[in-house]
Amino acid sequence: MKTVETERWRESFPEFKEKTEAFFAGNLDKKEYKGFSGKYGSYAQRDGKALMLRLRMTGGRLTKEKLKFVAEVIEEFQVNLVHMTTCQTIQLHNLEADAACKIMERALDYGIVTMGGGGDFPRNVMVSPLTGTEEEYFDVMPYAQAAADYLLHFIHRKKLPRKLKVVFSNSPANISHATFRDLGFAARPDGKFDVYCAGGLGPNPQFGLKVGEAVKPEDVLYYIAAMWETFSTYGNYENRAKARTRYMRQSLGDEGLKAAFLEKLENVRASGEDLTIVTEKKEKVKTGDGSSAKGERIRPQKQEGLYSVHYHPLGGVIKPSKFREIYDLIREMEDVELRLAPDESLYVINLTGNEAEAVEKITEDGANTPLEASVACIGASICQAGVRDSQKLLTSITEAVSASELSGKALPRLHISGCPSSCGTHQIGVIGFRGGVKLIDKVAHPAFTLYVHGCDIQGREAMGEEVGVIFEKDIPKFLVELGKTVEASGKDFEAWFAQNPEGVKKAAQNYLQ
Repeated sequence: MKTVETERWRESFPEFKEKTEAFFAGNLDKKEYKGFSGKYGSYAQRDGKALMLRLRMTGGRLTKEKLKFVAEVIEEFQVNLVHMTTCQTIQLHNLEADAACKIMERALDYGIVTMGGGGDFPRNVMVSPLTGTEEEYFDVMPYAQAAADYLLHFIHRKKLPRKLKVVFSNSPANISHATFRDLGFAARPDGKFDVYCAGGLGPNPQFGLKVGEAVKPEDVLYYIAAMWETFSTYGNYENRAKARTRYMRQSLGDEGLKAAFLEKLENVRASGEDLTIVTEKKEKVKTGDGSSAKGERIRPQKQEGLYSVHYHPLGGVIKPSKFREIYDLIREMEDVELRLAPDESLYVINLTGNEAEAVEKITEDGANTPLEASVACIGASICQAGVRDSQKLLTSITEAVSASELSGKALPRLHISGCPSSCGTHQIGVIGFRGGVKLIDKVAHPAFTLYVHGCDIQGREAMGEEVGVIFEKDIPKFLVELGKTVEASGKDFEAWFAQNPEGVKKAAQNYLQ
């Protein structure tokens, strides 16, 4: 990929290398380096001895060419830790400075961008992962791709709020959280979008404010431009903690924000700049070959005879060699690609029945129960901002549940964040945990705050209710006890919870501090 923007980025890479070398030499402190490196999609890890590099994948789309690149750099630089994130990106961890520099530059040749992967820039554009393959209102991927391309132009020349997250959903399943991000486009049955702005998770979470109804898909970029214009005028740049779009709702009020947004939208339209999206006619996707497939992780697509296979490594931490293994299997398969999902899983799509069975076989090491499909951020052992190790807690939980021999449906998927930033989306889980500490006699004890009743389905959205604090060491015991209560009812968790909406809170009472 060679554009004016990408060539400007290439020209800036020597500066990244210079600053990175200065950091590792001890001539640049961690805070100053973080403020610089985030623009390149890289951060120093907690120990200050290695780097993380974030590979942006619009809508989580990972073509065979991109997959091959990821597999090759993992092998060449002996990457030993890879995490799939809730923003549909791939994070390469434990990188030396030279590796990070080389990978980010080579990635551009494959259409993989790291620029803006961190810092005060537009983040990866999120999309319902199975759009185009499942029953939906319409395929939103072409408009998400146009949005991503447009947003990349902002990285050098526009000042934006922290973490501007733009997302697209194809149905009320709302997997990408279009109704509560900085700017969300939620598909409608009539082939248009409803537009929501100024939402977000993290501290002081907010659902989005609807600022557009029945918006034509080709007009998406006008709304993105209006969002930037609105924030540049009314956003809080003085207080970094409040430099997010959702805080404009406090300063302007919902009516004031909507009026301001619509005014900026009219200004953008009146400017004369043509931001209309022109989509190319989609090539006909392949058809089935007569083979069929069935399995817990195999899903029929809307295209007759084609299937998708779901794969969820524990906590989104995928075995690095798995990228090569999947690539070698699918490289000769027509039209097959990967889609990263916002729950830290992936789908392999456009498979015939025989192909689906082959993919299912090589991904048998993934989750087989809702609990094993839990969401967890990378955790405090790696992340500078982390307070608790989310991955360690999830492992402890799954080991305790396995030892207790509970049935696979006795517990739900968990959402675990190591700090208030909500990278594990703890606020929208049926059960969520947020990392922290509990002070007792001035002594800090590792702990997590329990949340219940979160939901991300459009029309039923709910932020989890904060129940209280549980010591980290007690959480596996609490969940085993909860699972036994569910199992004794003769129901799976979903059915039990529907009849006992206060049941999780009741089970937690003996563990709350």
